[in-house]
Amino acid sequence: MKKIVYRELEGTSNGYYTLLGALGLVLAFGLGAAYFMEHSGHYVTGMTNQIVWGMPHVFAVFLIVSASGALNVASISSVFNKPMYKPLARLSGLLAIALLAGGLMILVLDLGRPDRLIVAMTYYNFKSIFAWNIFLYTGFFAIVGVYLWVMMDRTVNQYSKYAGFFAFIWRLILTTGTGSIFGFLVARQAYDAAIMAPMFVIMSFSFGLAIFILVLMVSYQWSERPLGDKIIFRLKNLLGVFVAAVLYFVLVYHLTNLYATEHHGVEAFILLEGGLFTKLFWMGQVVMGGLVPIAMLYHPSLGQSRGMIAIACLLVILGGLSQIYVIIIGGQAYPLELFPNMEVISSSFYDGQINTYTPSAPEFLLGLGGMAVALLIVTVAVKFLQFLPLTLADEVIDPHHKA
Repeated sequence: MKKIVYRELEGTSNGYYTLLGALGLVLAFGLGAAYFMEHSGHYVTGMTNQIVWGMPHVFAVFLIVSASGALNVASISSVFNKPMYKPLARLSGLLAIALLAGGLMILVLDLGRPDRLIVAMTYYNFKSIFAWNIFLYTGFFAIVGVYLWVMMDRTVNQYSKYAGFFAFIWRLILTTGTGSIFGFLVARQAYDAAIMAPMFVIMSFSFGLAIFILVLMVSYQWSERPLGDKIIFRLKNLLGVFVAAVLYFVLVYHLTNLYATEHHGVEAFILLEGGLFTKLFWMGQVVMGGLVPIAMLYHPSLGQSRGMIAIACLLVILGGLSQIYVIIIGGQAYPLELFPNMEVISSSFYDGQINTYTPSAPEFLLGLGGMAVALLIVTVAVKFLQFLPLTLADEVIDPHHKA
């Protein structure tokens, strides 16, 4: 492999400032929505005493999970010693930090009382997975930050492999912790499954890589820097494997639940009788976010088109949002099993009733604001710091390339 030279983007074009302005506007709407919900109270949202995690949590969990997966490219280069991925490692680390920052911003602003975050950071119940996640998220920022430093500073570059290995282990723990939030909730029939943790890990690989490919392609297209087919095709093939793995874990999860009689009710709700949740599961998660992207990525002609690869990545992202929506909202919509093997005749506390939820505009705006934060961090960072190589042409990154 030839010597890789990194350079900042010029960032002086009208298009660059238009992008900054558009992302800033989305962020402003998101902050305005957060202020509106905090000032008026959460009754202006679709959330209730039954659905306490709404659309902002869907966006937040998606971004947090994707942050771990975005670091996968850097991990492949350092931990698994794949030289072709090394030029992409800096962008991978930057995107990971940016996505986590966007997701955590949504969570903090959706607390209703953001100042209560101080309580969460100073008093810990170590029997709660939420307390552990405080350490996992802050640790991720620190570890990936150090990883980027040792990659970008030649004086400590010899330690990059060790930093990369530590970051690789930490991100697996982080995503396991996020999945365990749902796996440890025994009160919810749709959760309470040990497979949630590894399923979230493989979901992170899929979602994070889809976002990374889009950011990579857009960055080089708009900056008019060479980006060879070799790296794009390698990444899209890897994405296809991850998407297929997600479908496998989803299949195992539902087959396991169908085997247990106690879960037949929630399985019928999600798979057959859940209305919007059933449609999002089959059409959004399975078809749009799984089967169609796999077919596109491995198609003899569609898989060779960068436009089709970008569309496949978008479908994976939309399918991922659908999957998180079904897990979070659908899991809460199904009623709690307060009295097993008993039928509740009447109650003023919605016992035995399917809970309804309609997302409000402020919730969507807050979620989009978090995504805007992530993209703003990347957009500004690549202008002032050397995250992107001058060229990723095939003859530069592929030692076996034949002209």
